[in-house]
Amino acid sequence: MSAKRKNRKKTLRITEADFMLANRRAARMEEIAEHGRPVSFRKALHRSKKVYDRKRLKEQSIED
Repeated sequence: MSAKRKNRKKTLRITEADFMLANRRAARMEEIAEHGRPVSFRKALHRSKKVYDRKRLKEQSIED
């Protein structure tokens, strides 16, 4: 009987990372419930002005 190990229940530990994840998730669910859809702040990537863009140049020449 000494060879058998005693069954010990694992205690539930909530780490700081788990807490932060749960808070973020709750805030997101709250936001979706309030607005009816997820709200994103950054809709498009920032375009570099140095990149050659014929369409943008054409629009600027029409405005001027």
